[in-house]
Amino acid sequence: MDLITILIAFSLAMDSFSVSITRGFTNPQPKMVAEALKVGVFFGLFQAIMPIIGWLAGVNFIDFISDFDHWIAFGLLTFIGVRMIYESTKTESRKIVSSSSMSVLFMMSIATSIDALAVGLSYSFLEVSIVTPSIVIGVITFSLSFLGVFIGNKFGSFFEKIGLLGGLILIGIGIKILTEHMGVFT
Repeated sequence: MDLITILIAFSLAMDSFSVSITRGFTNPQPKMVAEALKVGVFFGLFQAIMPIIGWLAGVNFIDFISDFDHWIAFGLLTFIGVRMIYESTKTESRKIVSSSSMSVLFMMSIATSIDALAVGLSYSFLEVSIVTPSIVIGVITFSLSFLGVFIGNKFGSFFEKIGLLGGLILIGIGIKILTEHMGVFT
């Protein structure tokens, strides 16, 4: 496991962490542990599965795009990063995020893990195994989401803009992949 995998995992977990904080902020104290476990499992599981789906899709196309795969990885990571930065500046409705319905949690799990699908696609273009990154992404997302519920309950909206940091990290990783593949900083 390398530092890049850990940074990607933390970056991808920022959306789930932000939603978890909001759920903790709006959730009554007696249900904290059950809510934290439910949120952590949903977000962690989806974040672990989506890169595998993206990777499997990309493996089937690698022969067609191997000459410019580094540009695709750079583009996907930059797009995801910019989107995360943009979304960190929007004011979200706490009413929807705080809903305790399983269908809402399911939809939020999908929405916060779409980025992981694109990262899995990037890993396939780079011909990197997805097993370890997927596990790391799932464990880190579970941990941050679980803690996010408690942090949100204690500190509220202080951490709402955490997606900005995750977006900047993903853009930096995209630039690193591009420059390394082009031989700029080897």
